[in-house]
Amino acid sequence: MSRLPLDERIPYAALVAGLAVLTLALGLASVAIGYVPFDLGAAFGDLLGGRATLPALVLAELRIPRAALGLLVGFSLGLTGAAMQGWLRNPLAEPGLVGVSSAAALGAVVVFYSGLSATVALALPLGGMAGAAAAALLLNVMAARGAGTTTLVIGGIAINSLAGSLTALALNLAPNPYAALEIVFWLMGSLADRSTDQLWLVLPPMLAGWALTLSGARALDALTLGEDTARSLGFNLAALRVRLIAGAALAVGSAVSVTGAVGFVGLVGPHLLRPLVGARPGRLLPVSGLAGASLTLAADIAVRLLPTRPELKLGVVTALIGAPFLIALIWRLRREEP
Repeated sequence: MSRLPLDERIPYAALVAGLAVLTLALGLASVAIGYVPFDLGAAFGDLLGGRATLPALVLAELRIPRAALGLLVGFSLGLTGAAMQGWLRNPLAEPGLVGVSSAAALGAVVVFYSGLSATVALALPLGGMAGAAAAALLLNVMAARGAGTTTLVIGGIAINSLAGSLTALALNLAPNPYAALEIVFWLMGSLADRSTDQLWLVLPPMLAGWALTLSGARALDALTLGEDTARSLGFNLAALRVRLIAGAALAVGSAVSVTGAVGFVGLVGPHLLRPLVGARPGRLLPVSGLAGASLTLAADIAVRLLPTRPELKLGVVTALIGAPFLIALIWRLRREEP
């Protein structure tokens, strides 16, 4: 894969700052854009003044949680995608490769199927997080018994297949077509109608997942020289695997448990920024997170601007963008092969 010469790259601090400003601007735009126009400044004034006006309630209960979740979910997907690509040294790796996303979706589907989602307000995200935790526990047990990277990837593929099959079984056995339709719509991914309670529920595990993933930055840099060289430099690759799997479970599992499946963000984000940071997976992590947040917020804004009612699902829009990108990436990698 081609790299920009060192002197032509954007300075790393400027790149981080620019992406942070872009993410903030898109977050503010997400708060400002909605189906019902109102005076945003007055709404913020009412909210800060404690006045329970309708615009203030819409801002506090709908728009701010939606924008905040878009930022958090996108950052989690972008960060974890870069970590998976650095760990596996495979540009086609993405957060769902270890099975956490599918397991989280299955956990949420079980909650749908059991009817708990209609009686317990936070049952859906809790079910998704339980599914992600189960997948991570299984993978970490495999890692603790000395399984290599290839074995863990195969285990992740098996978890993906099993979770997908059980999800399909739940859809097949749904008691009525409306229940099946609700499950299908949720699986498409969306940030619409998410609440502040869901935001506060997923924030702590996401932050913990980010910390675990970022803690492996230096080890990922060393891994580019080969596993033997990384070990000789004093890095524990078994511990790195555990940290990355646990980080993916906490960050991506929490994201999927609230929004459903939002694909390709973790694949596209790292590839857009990799040429600007060179062969440094550790430096790619935070900028990929910011790129993922920007992509998710931009896609969610597009969902609301498109003249379709009901609105398109966020996962549909990211797939429509990401699938052609993946095809182009595969074609480019094929042409670069000797």
